[in-house]
Amino acid sequence: MTQPIELWYWPTPNGWKISIALEEMGLPYVVKPVNIGAGEQFESAFQAISPNGRMPAIVDPEGPDGRPLSIFESGAILQYLGAKSGRFYPSDVRAKAEVDQWLFWQVGGLGPMAGQTHHFRQYAPAMIKDQRQIAYGVQRYTNETHRLYGVLNRRLADRDYVAGDYSIADMAIWPWVLPKHQGQDLAEFPHLAAWMERVGARPAVQAGRAVGEEQRANLAASGQAAEAARAVLFGQRGR
Repeated sequence: MTQPIELWYWPTPNGWKISIALEEMGLPYVVKPVNIGAGEQFESAFQAISPNGRMPAIVDPEGPDGRPLSIFESGAILQYLGAKSGRFYPSDVRAKAEVDQWLFWQVGGLGPMAGQTHHFRQYAPAMIKDQRQIAYGVQRYTNETHRLYGVLNRRLADRDYVAGDYSIADMAIWPWVLPKHQGQDLAEFPHLAAWMERVGARPAVQAGRAVGEEQRANLAASGQAAEAARAVLFGQRGR
């Protein structure tokens, strides 16, 4: 490549998936920050790339036909980058299906459920005075995240990585296992804990996880800035 991939990004679990993948694959990239607390994801220039108004998104100036190609949705981005680089995403049909299953397990299960756990455990208490109103949400999503940890723990009982060799499936799942924020204890899931350490020890994972770390803010905090960011993130409706 002669031109870097544009990574439209903010340091969250979904963003980390792509920064980790780009580091692992050795693809050149330039970060285009999208401050989700300030509402930059709803600006027309970004929504031309990501119609859902969510980061991450990428623009590859050297697409498969030599023309720029933009992609939104983290799972689609990972598949594209894996195919482009020829790394961490097998071409064999059976091996590819194995990776795809666990990639979609993350984008359809672990990510949304853990994300709701974050919301009800971290953000909702700062927004709702009567904590009884959020008690069911806390229990529901904390329990579902616990169930998903169990699925992953069983999967990793007899293998080092979720889909055979280390792959984009591991890159997608690893950033979303945040036990401290999800009310979980990894001591209950020893195979998952060992995998977390194994993946987290990779230099490219560490480098990708660190991208933009200085820009992170505590959206569960008190104060006008955090309140305004929560209103942007959680107050959107269809237009």
